[in-house]
Amino acid sequence: MKMKINFNLFFLIFLFSFNLYGNYILIPMDEEKQRDHLKAYGVAYWILEKEVNVDWLVNYRGGSFLIKNVNEISSECTYRGVSFEILSNNEINEIFKKISSPSSNMDIIKLEKAPKIAVYSPKNKQPWDDAVTLALTYSEIPYDIIYDDEILSDLLPLYDWLHLHHEDFTGQYGKFYRSFKNASWYINQKKIFEENAKKNGFEKVSSQKLEVSKKIKEYIAGGGFLFAMCSATDTFDIALAAEGVDICKIMFDGDKMDDNAQEKLNFNNTLAFQNFNIIEDPNKYEFSDIDMTEKRRNLIEEENDYFTLFEFSAKWDPVPTMLCQNHTRIIKGFIGQTTSFSKELIKPNVIIMGENKSLSEARYIHGKFGKGTWTFYGGHDPEDYKHKIGDPKTELELYPNSPGYRLILNNILFPAAKKKKQKT
Repeated sequence: MKMKINFNLFFLIFLFSFNLYGNYILIPMDEEKQRDHLKAYGVAYWILEKEVNVDWLVNYRGGSFLIKNVNEISSECTYRGVSFEILSNNEINEIFKKISSPSSNMDIIKLEKAPKIAVYSPKNKQPWDDAVTLALTYSEIPYDIIYDDEILSDLLPLYDWLHLHHEDFTGQYGKFYRSFKNASWYINQKKIFEENAKKNGFEKVSSQKLEVSKKIKEYIAGGGFLFAMCSATDTFDIALAAEGVDICKIMFDGDKMDDNAQEKLNFNNTLAFQNFNIIEDPNKYEFSDIDMTEKRRNLIEEENDYFTLFEFSAKWDPVPTMLCQNHTRIIKGFIGQTTSFSKELIKPNVIIMGENKSLSEARYIHGKFGKGTWTFYGGHDPEDYKHKIGDPKTELELYPNSPGYRLILNNILFPAAKKKKQKT
């Protein structure tokens, strides 16, 4: 602890000494000048860990980062393979002038604190990987793995940011029954989940997952930041809507589902979706009609599968602007168990940040709940179009400039932003 304090003090002394000269380091995030966009986020996080602020120049050269010039920062950039530029006071003044112009759709967001990150993931790692943990590991951003026991023990408030691994919060084990009911990993996972539920005082896995979902919802209401991908997005809302309703068939929880379960759903409990229909067939690899995976199957091919990011006003809508920072507004599509969201089932207060308009599907959505926020991102892996169970993990060294992965990392830095009141 003493060494860390001394190092940070040394770092701040260096920062002060270089402030006298007024030079800055710019980490560009445009397509032409940045060698490794993903590791650039890791450098920004590393600087925040040293208790030094970072200016996020939203919509300037792809959402670049600006820091006072310190040798340690430039050395770290070089070590990690991140492109940077040394700028003079005059150059910085020109950038500030450009950003502050009323005619420019740009702004400066101050990042002040490295958020403490948790990934909700089972301890017995499932036989498929997770894009967020890949992004965190590659960009060298530290995180803790937590699961049901930690959440039920009320440890969530220790973290600023929570990611939901590709989870099934409905207690139907991913609806892999038809394809994998005889697979050893499926049988073992089901047994572990059931034993854990009983240990925690729950008769069913679905009951434990509901309680976990409610704890996560409380976490958001209290000011937490939630990010989820793939099946964690829609199953989270389905579980909340099904509070007090048994939507599981007998092979999942040992008894039959409620009669008229669909009519008993309460959409007032959900964050993002409403008026959806659950898929009751246990042999169908789908939870509800929220997901567009089956609907889009014969409508689009991989080579034509893209979605578009919305452009928001940086000065008036800073939150979605930050979350959409990229060096391109056209993102290559990718599928998952939950690929995208039917736009007609999204609540009216939800912000759609990315869509495929021709398919009437949303890919990237965001909303507020209480004092916190949540973001849902459809699909499994931005650089593996059809990631199947058992496939090798994606090697991000091959995709250091991935715009699809950049959206994940925008969300990771988002809680570091100084609170800025949105204009109305």
